[in-house]
Amino acid sequence: MKPIRTALFAPGSNSRVMAKALESGADAVILDLEDSVAIAAKPDARKLVAAQIDTVAAVRGEGKSTAGVFVRTNSPATGMLEEDLNAAVRLGLDMIFLPKAETVDEIAKCAALLNKYETAKGMRPGTVDICLMIESALGVYNCYQLIKASKRVTATCIGSARDGDLQTDLGCAWSIEGTELLYAKSKVLCDTRAAGAYPLDGVYSDINDEAGLIKDSTASARLGFLGRTPIHPKQIAPIRRAYAVPEAEVAWYTRVVSEFEAAEKTGVAAIAVEGKLIDYAMYQRAKRVLALASLDGKQG
Repeated sequence: MKPIRTALFAPGSNSRVMAKALESGADAVILDLEDSVAIAAKPDARKLVAAQIDTVAAVRGEGKSTAGVFVRTNSPATGMLEEDLNAAVRLGLDMIFLPKAETVDEIAKCAALLNKYETAKGMRPGTVDICLMIESALGVYNCYQLIKASKRVTATCIGSARDGDLQTDLGCAWSIEGTELLYAKSKVLCDTRAAGAYPLDGVYSDINDEAGLIKDSTASARLGFLGRTPIHPKQIAPIRRAYAVPEAEVAWYTRVVSEFEAAEKTGVAAIAVEGKLIDYAMYQRAKRVLALASLDGKQG
């Protein structure tokens, strides 16, 4: 699954909400079997999620595009992972969000189960990616090894929500300035980049605080996260604005690429653009920013 800006959560126990989420304009939808579903309701939720994925597969079979379809399972420690994957792994599923990822053995188990159910359901091996949800001190500590435990792991999502699992496990406070979680966020981001995956930030839990959402998301984007996981459709547009590459940067880096490539053809690999040195390092940075801007529909 290519990098995205927004992945909207929808409770797996509510078919109407899942269907509306898929029409929300989010890049992807996370059909949730974990925290938003009561334990007694999980068997029925698995059936509803499976039916929703089948609907998506049918739409795609007609040649129509849809949002990405992810499923957040229950964590391996609950003993419910295999049942969740048996229901969710089917044509139409793009990625599993694996909560509370902490050990290499857990990732290996999840990957093996994906192999098992893809084979059983006639799917191409390796179809379903894994996003690791990093929601504990141990998960933060082991992050790089967890990503490298399986080639299926293409993304991470840090549990940065106020009063969420990570804050609880660390025993820290939470503030809009983000000081308390800055080390954890920075380590997860660095490990994710080093391992060749892409980093998403987690939930901003106050759905009525748009100003706070934008402030928190802007800081997250400056740190290097690509997007995050809204919990309400009205959070999608503000998140997109906060993470989008500014038009001025798109214009600047487009010029950098154009002028550097023109100079390179003449045998020159160090030039000045508006008094700023541009060499191969800056050129690579420019290309990366323009690739990021493509997530916003902006082309250099």
